[in-house]
Amino acid sequence: MAKLLIIDDERAIRSTLREILEYENYEVEDIDNGVDGLDLIKKKKYDLVLCDIKMNKMDGMEVLEQALAYSPDLPFIMISGHGTVETAIEASKKGAFDFISKPPDLNRLLITVRNALDRGNLVTETKVLKRRVSKTRDILGSSENINKIKETIERVAPTEARVLITGANGSGKELVARWLHEKSHRSENPLIEVNCAAIPSELIESELFGHEKGSFTSAVKQRIGKFELANGGTLFLDEIGDMSLSAQAKVLRALQEHKITRVGGEKELEVNVRVLAATNKDLMKEIEDGNFRMDLYHRLNVINIHVPHLTERREDIPEIAMSFLEDICKDYGMPVKKISEAGMVALQNLPWTGNVRELHNMIERLIILSDKIISEHEVVAFANPGGGTNIGAANHGFNGNSNGSSAGTTNYDKFTNFQDYKDHAEREFIKFKLEKNNWNVSKTADDIDIQRSHLYSKIEKFGLKRVTE
Repeated sequence: MAKLLIIDDERAIRSTLREILEYENYEVEDIDNGVDGLDLIKKKKYDLVLCDIKMNKMDGMEVLEQALAYSPDLPFIMISGHGTVETAIEASKKGAFDFISKPPDLNRLLITVRNALDRGNLVTETKVLKRRVSKTRDILGSSENINKIKETIERVAPTEARVLITGANGSGKELVARWLHEKSHRSENPLIEVNCAAIPSELIESELFGHEKGSFTSAVKQRIGKFELANGGTLFLDEIGDMSLSAQAKVLRALQEHKITRVGGEKELEVNVRVLAATNKDLMKEIEDGNFRMDLYHRLNVINIHVPHLTERREDIPEIAMSFLEDICKDYGMPVKKISEAGMVALQNLPWTGNVRELHNMIERLIILSDKIISEHEVVAFANPGGGTNIGAANHGFNGNSNGSSAGTTNYDKFTNFQDYKDHAEREFIKFKLEKNNWNVSKTADDIDIQRSHLYSKIEKFGLKRVTE
């Protein structure tokens, strides 16, 4: 149900608008001045604001400007008893969705409200889709290590220097590579990524340099390699320490001569590529063991950027966690949850063997399984879902076993992927809350802070039914 706010100093107008909009099943609040209206906008989440222009204390145009500075996507419909074309144009320039004269025409009002809400939904959906499609997120954190990385990126990105990015799995090496590309003069051209660890050694040369038709048994047609695809742009060689020695020799030649030859081909092709590489291995040790070429190492390691483990910058965890919290809640279409002060301290003290990637999964798990405010107990209880933690009984007692015994322990072997586990946990959580509230859907929706229609969809999705004795 869409939530609307009416700001108008005329009681009769507020009452009339409220009656009409509530009859259309909108949730409506009203206030008689702009100052208090602006405070409500900052404290609560509204889907639409209808605002008078001529008011005491604060002019409607000023409310519009300050509200949009705080919440840029909030649709505003301006209302005035002294409407002119100039006023309407000024309101539009300041960001209002539409302008309606007093007394408002009923049909026009309802159509305008519906269109404004539809536009607001489209803006939100577009932002969510862009966030899902885009892989270039901000480098979060303000610790000394992270600030140094950001400064290095600013200095190095505009140059053609090759960069070797080192760090543990999940620390954010790919994100550093993306920002080096985004801030370079090559940003309009492609960034091509190759995960050297994921490609069999016998196919890595074909993947990098391409091959001619018939060059080997399965080469049924010509293939363009990653070096050619990245021509004019950037080639990111992830997990370079897992590349075979034969492929390393060809990469070295491509870096030296800016030329490649397809597998099975004879023609040399010129390529203009900036190479970035990343690894979680100690390449000096790999060189000692004979697994990596010393000359290639020095070619790649013009600039070295080391991405620290999350445990080396625990002071960044609150900022990262809150960013993940906001993004995931928006993706799920639910109000942004909060983490208690003690819960945040508990997050900072976890071992984080999976680095930033583990933190992201942890926040998503907490959003699904926790109430409006994520507590210290929930952080500890849900920290290790695969390590025997009784999530079914912890904190909420999903299986009716609130004393925390092992009777309700979940069998994690039955889940083939994390999505299956999330669906299971979400189903059990919603089922528990519905039963706790005696299947009062409205109360349950308010309890877990989601829209009632969204809860009905979840009930249908998971096939939940009330059991009557």
